[in-house]
Amino acid sequence: MLTVVEVPQWQGSLSPTAPSLVEGAARLAAMIPGADAHVRVETGATLAETADRVRRALPRDGFTVTVGGDCGVELEPVTAALRRHGDRLHVAWFDAHGDLNSPATSPSGAFHGMILRALLGDGPPGLVRSPALRPGQVALAGTRSLDPAEAGYIREAAIGGLDTIGPDAVVYVHVDLDVLDGITSVGYPEPGGLSPQALVEAVAGLAARHEIAGLAITEYAPADPRDEEMLRELVPELVRLCS
Repeated sequence: MLTVVEVPQWQGSLSPTAPSLVEGAARLAAMIPGADAHVRVETGATLAETADRVRRALPRDGFTVTVGGDCGVELEPVTAALRRHGDRLHVAWFDAHGDLNSPATSPSGAFHGMILRALLGDGPPGLVRSPALRPGQVALAGTRSLDPAEAGYIREAAIGGLDTIGPDAVVYVHVDLDVLDGITSVGYPEPGGLSPQALVEAVAGLAARHEIAGLAITEYAPADPRDEEMLRELVPELVRLCS
């Protein structure tokens, strides 16, 4: 069973285009063919309230694709996968940014730049879950824009790339669309990213070697029809490979 969980959260981002993430989430959800169920989670008054609503909306079985919204929508889907798979779970984090700031180091205070660190057990009050990931359960891909504190944390925690995922791992795939080179329909585009084909090939490689525990596609702020055209091909292919 394939379930799409649409979370139009934008409050975790401080980008001027953040409100467009509401429309972006709806468009991403509409691009996924063959879903058995589509659940739209209304955002709450706080990020913690929205996360609780996501937790209640997640199905207990089948394959779930979470569409955001900002990257902060990942709090409950990743935690659910960790509870299900334990130490076998690895998270492949396809993102131009590390999302590894803590409340003490974040230059902006935006939660979408702290979500992965929160999943590792260090985040704003009310937005840290148990169990937490270990650094060895995280693999970064396409990451190329880091704050100094994030770079230091990656070195100290020895967080690596996709080649650090062991053969017996179950993999959760996170895709922030700013991982792509040339896309403008995101809040913080960065040059030098992956081509759509390179992203597909990387995810295909993971799917060929591992069970995929879940998929999320986030941070689409519609602005350019060319991006929309590209995503109408990319999104169904990512879902097909992972599910």
